[in-house]
Amino acid sequence: MSAHTNHDHDSAQDAHNHEHHDDEHGHDDSGASHSTLSGYVTGFILAVFLTAIPFWLVMGKVFESSSTTALVLMAFAAVQIVVHMIYFLHMNTRSEGGWSFLALLFTLLIVGIALAGSLWVMYHMNANMMPMSIHDMKNMP
Repeated sequence: MSAHTNHDHDSAQDAHNHEHHDDEHGHDDSGASHSTLSGYVTGFILAVFLTAIPFWLVMGKVFESSSTTALVLMAFAAVQIVVHMIYFLHMNTRSEGGWSFLALLFTLLIVGIALAGSLWVMYHMNANMMPMSIHDMKNMP
């Protein structure tokens, strides 16, 4: 009977040690990271900088070309999306067995296809439209 009791005690102690081991690394059994104040503060500071710098670029008219400014703003926006996903949504390749990351990749693929197809159709519709002058429009039925 005492051997059985010691075995139960050892199992409980191992489970307790396993919990502390997970807490030290900031992950649970599913691989999802736990929220920490330092993680939120780091994410907040990065988000503030990734918002303030593009604001300064636009208001200070740093670039002469508006297309250059737009490309730089889109790059900052993409980086800010990644910061939000990592620091606030706690997304990584280990959480939920990798399914949340796979769902994100699939979503990005579908959005990319939809955007590329829409731009392609709009470009070709504009390029293939018959040019009409105002004089031609007056003679239309």
